[in-house]
Amino acid sequence: MDANFASIFYEIALLVLLAAGVGFIGLLLRQPLVVAFIAVGVLAGPDALGIVSSVEFIETLSQISIAVLLFLVGLKLDVSLVRNLGKVAVATGLGQVTFTAFFGFLICLALGLDWLTSLYISVALTFSSTIIIVKLLSDKQEIGALHGKIALGFLIVQDIFVVLAMVTLSAIGVGLGEDTGGVWEVAQVFIGGAAMVGAVILFIRYVAEPLLSRVARSPELMVIFAVGWAASLAALGDFLGFGKELGGLLAGVSLASTEFREAISSRLASLRDFLLLFFFINLGAALQLSTLGDQIGPAIVLSLFVLIGNPLIVLAIMGFMGYRKRTGFLAGLTVAQISEFSLIFMAMGITIGHISGEAMGLVTLVGLVTIALSVYMITWSHKLYEICEPWLGLFERRNAFREAADTMATAEAKGHDFVVFGLGRYGCRIGARLQEQGYRVLGIDFDPEALSHWRLLGLDAMYGDATDPEFVAHMDLSGVQAVVSAVPRDRGALTEADPQLALLHGLRSANYRGRVFLSVQKVAEADELLNQGASVVLKPFDDAADYAVRQLIAGDEPRTES
Repeated sequence: MDANFASIFYEIALLVLLAAGVGFIGLLLRQPLVVAFIAVGVLAGPDALGIVSSVEFIETLSQISIAVLLFLVGLKLDVSLVRNLGKVAVATGLGQVTFTAFFGFLICLALGLDWLTSLYISVALTFSSTIIIVKLLSDKQEIGALHGKIALGFLIVQDIFVVLAMVTLSAIGVGLGEDTGGVWEVAQVFIGGAAMVGAVILFIRYVAEPLLSRVARSPELMVIFAVGWAASLAALGDFLGFGKELGGLLAGVSLASTEFREAISSRLASLRDFLLLFFFINLGAALQLSTLGDQIGPAIVLSLFVLIGNPLIVLAIMGFMGYRKRTGFLAGLTVAQISEFSLIFMAMGITIGHISGEAMGLVTLVGLVTIALSVYMITWSHKLYEICEPWLGLFERRNAFREAADTMATAEAKGHDFVVFGLGRYGCRIGARLQEQGYRVLGIDFDPEALSHWRLLGLDAMYGDATDPEFVAHMDLSGVQAVVSAVPRDRGALTEADPQLALLHGLRSANYRGRVFLSVQKVAEADELLNQGASVVLKPFDDAADYAVRQLIAGDEPRTES
């Protein structure tokens, strides 16, 4: 075995093992892997343990990871999806990007940075991490909530801005490249790029769907094809002179309109995470710890700007557009960090020669601080809202007309026999059975799709959140016989708002005197809820199991040996 190959193998094995260990510590601290991976790079770098020696090999893996990441971003940029973005997503996304870039630029200038470095950093601060936000909202089961839907909308707007920023940067890089000898060489690059875009359009129109329909017969082949397609177009983009990043992005866009994009995205997620390890290791290893001390002051200032300024501008825009302060606050917290794209954007600036490694170190520190703290801010968002609520009235109109229309247009609680919170499978079954018995049932959920399905059953629906104390406290429940909660109660996640207890507290505030039925997944939770005031605790899994056993043994008496 070649000695050099053996050393690379040992080095990669040690780095992956170190990443697993540091990642486990990050898991205990409820931190995303991005923070752990950068920490691994710093630990493995020359200023610490000195493990990283195969710099070229790790840098190659880093470049592949960027191509795969941008390929997955491209998969989300379906033309129809972009066309259907709501006004609030576009307004909030563009408003946040403009605010962060403008005031971030002024802050950087005030910190003594030159105008070009300030421009790069201010643009880098506008990107938020879609991966982290989607993961946290999914864990909290808020991805379908109104603020979750709006957050996903303006994250797509941010992704489009990322694309435009990188296209602009690539064009600048082409114009400043050492190998360009004049206007004709630059023109050749743009002609090649236009030809590649044209070929991708033809591929989307005539080839993508039928080709993937055949490839998808084998899930393994689909993954191999996707990686090969991303790497090939990234290589072609690099050959034509406008960069691997845009080539990988175009590869994703070429498949975004197919029905297989979600399957490809989910199957490549683990590979993306593994390859990004080497991007962050390469980034962390390049940081010079001796120079980071001078960056701590500016990093704290810029981190506070991102952690406080970004949520406030989202809150202000959404309040102006007619949303309640609670919705704006919860949506605003999702942009209280910068993204892995911020670091990729800065790395492109270093490659072109516009900025120095010190600027990259500063943005990396901001990334570590904002990502680490925003995880807790989003996780404990409801508690934070309770603390900040007295000072947020400035950001809410007297008539929050958008949410008033959502919550009050279809039905009022008054005049119904039962109110069901949580319109999943269990809640829908309860509502349908009650309707069959002739009762009037109102369903409440924060997922628009669940509300649509409920209405298809011929039942009244209202947009609302069981964990929102204001919503429940202001409901008119006169005449309602019972309130039923079929909202999942997940004690495994680090969430501060138990929907069952929050609903009980809200019903007390509304002076509701009727019966309250709450559902649990664990029998051990029943006593606590009964002590808190629940009339009956439903146990769906236990009840279903009891019924199944009765059915199984109904016609089969126990047999005894004679």
